[in-house]
Amino acid sequence: MKYCSQCAAPVTWRVPPDDNRERYVCTDCEAVHYQNPRIVTGCLPVWQDRVLLCLRGIAPRKGYWTLPAGYLENGETIADGAARETMEEANARVQGLELYTVFSLPHISQAYMFFRAELTDPEFSCGAESLDVRLFHEHEIPWDELAFPVITQSLQFYFADRESRQFPVRSREIHVQRRGPLK
Repeated sequence: MKYCSQCAAPVTWRVPPDDNRERYVCTDCEAVHYQNPRIVTGCLPVWQDRVLLCLRGIAPRKGYWTLPAGYLENGETIADGAARETMEEANARVQGLELYTVFSLPHISQAYMFFRAELTDPEFSCGAESLDVRLFHEHEIPWDELAFPVITQSLQFYFADRESRQFPVRSREIHVQRRGPLK
C-alpha cells in the first residue's frame, strides 16, 4: 500500500497510537489501514459414496485437484459462499451444508472453512476456473495431485469419519515458515 484510500496521501508502515503492531497509517489524515486475514469457504460435496473434486484451471496450483472453494464475498454467510463457490467451480448444487473443517493458516493470513454437503443431483460440469470436475470413490482420489494441504486433510478426515458415521467439526492450524515480511 502506498497511498491512503481515504485522502490519497502517502502512508507509512508504523505502530499507530494505542496499538501493538505495525500497520499502514496515513501521513496526512492519520487513517489506520488494517489488513485482515482472508476467509476461504468451500464444500466437500458428496454423491452417494463419492466426493466431487475440481481440477484447477487457474493459479495457484493449476492442474491439481481441489474441493470447490474460494474467497468469501462481503454480505455473504460462509455457507452461502461455500454453495456459491460450488456452483461457480463445478456447476453443482448442494444441500444440507454442515460445517466440517476449519483451518488457520497464519503464514498466508487465511482461514479456510469447509462444509460437508450433499449434491442435489449428479449433474455438474466445469466452471470458469475448472479444467475438469469428477466424482471419486475413496480409492480413486489422486492423493499426490491434490492442490493444498487443507484439501488433503479434509478428505482424510472425511473418509476416516465416514467409517464411524460421526462427523465432528475439525479445527487445525497449519504453520509454514514465511519468506519475507507480510506487506
